[in-house]
Amino acid sequence: MAGEYRLLLENAQQLVLVCGRGEKYLLQAGAERLAVLRHASVVVGRDGYIKAVGQTDAIRNQFSGASFERVIDCSGKCVLPGLVDAHTHPVWTGDRVHEFAMKLAGASYMEIHQAGGGIHFTVEHTQKATEEELFNTFKHRLERMCRAGSTLVECKSGYGLNLETELKILRVIERAKRSMDIGISSTYCGAHSVPKGKTATEATDDIINNHLPKLKELKLSGEIHVNNIDVFCEKGVFDLDSTRRILQAGKDTGLQINFHGDELHPMKSAELGAELGAQAISHLEEVSDEGITAMARAKCAAVLLPTTAYMLRLKQPQARKMLKEGVIVALGSDFNPNAYCSSMPIVMHLACVNMKMSMNEALAAATINAAYALGKSDTHGSIENGKQGDLIIINSSRWEHLIYQFGGHEALIDYVIVKGKIMYKNERCGIMSSY
Repeated sequence: MAGEYRLLLENAQQLVLVCGRGEKYLLQAGAERLAVLRHASVVVGRDGYIKAVGQTDAIRNQFSGASFERVIDCSGKCVLPGLVDAHTHPVWTGDRVHEFAMKLAGASYMEIHQAGGGIHFTVEHTQKATEEELFNTFKHRLERMCRAGSTLVECKSGYGLNLETELKILRVIERAKRSMDIGISSTYCGAHSVPKGKTATEATDDIINNHLPKLKELKLSGEIHVNNIDVFCEKGVFDLDSTRRILQAGKDTGLQINFHGDELHPMKSAELGAELGAQAISHLEEVSDEGITAMARAKCAAVLLPTTAYMLRLKQPQARKMLKEGVIVALGSDFNPNAYCSSMPIVMHLACVNMKMSMNEALAAATINAAYALGKSDTHGSIENGKQGDLIIINSSRWEHLIYQFGGHEALIDYVIVKGKIMYKNERCGIMSSY
């Protein structure tokens, strides 16, 4: 018989709540004081939401007569919120492993891009791929992200560029939303690059006059539900004026603004995003001081991507300055053919070492702040009553091991749980369990 409650995680050495008072995000001072309980338990209801969090003795008393579908003894272990990956490009075929050698030999991102490589190489392959092929590779990538602790992932289109392929990618993302338990925030990124044969102005007009009206139509019919709009605002791609036009048109159709800005050149993207009411801006390696101030004032999240700066040998984003100035700092893996990383623990480690973030700041950036960047921090990103039961259990008495052990998540993570359901179980704990 089904239990009255779905899950009890009992007697964790550390229960890392991240937030304890319903905060929607954590700034620098808040991240310094992450909420952590010792010898604590958490209860998830049959609806997948957290019903109780507290000291083990108190939870045992409160639920003494209750029945549970599953009880996991977490003695000597840590329980953390499921990780949130705030920036990925996971639906494509046509990897670019051959370009890695070019980068190592000194070729820049834009040199490869202008030679017909980069995004355009992947676009050509993705346009030719079937929807089934794209879904199968996407599903595999999501499962890999889940095994590394991600329970909510932002997923972009952008390797189609024409309407037909962009819709194909968005249908694949929609199918995953409906058939898999992992959380997905979907992003239309048709302005990822200027299609061959078009100018940036022509591409902008096509997106505004054709792509966005079609997305609105499909939303009304219930076929595709897109959450965010993205543009690659960059020199030689979409300039500030084109970016403004596309983002405003997307906002007018009900999409949340969440875009690429100030990555390779200072473009005043941060100032534009703050002006338009963007939820988040990604990259920001070349952000101006004025842009940082504007983002802090507008409560616009900065989604920093340590893998990209590492892979492309770019200047590191100014994480410390952003934190000091009061910016909401989030993290993402930027999983894509150019930065093939599906592990948020590795991303957090790189953020600490290369961007000089503390481990507390990195965890806040990969949980509550990443959820905020997706407009989902009311339901995700911390372990609190009423939030979705997305949790990870690590086989360590201190949560910091998840960041400290560079590349060690495969041995550390015992369980990944979404809505109180076990999505992944380490083979060390018994039979492997996944989707």
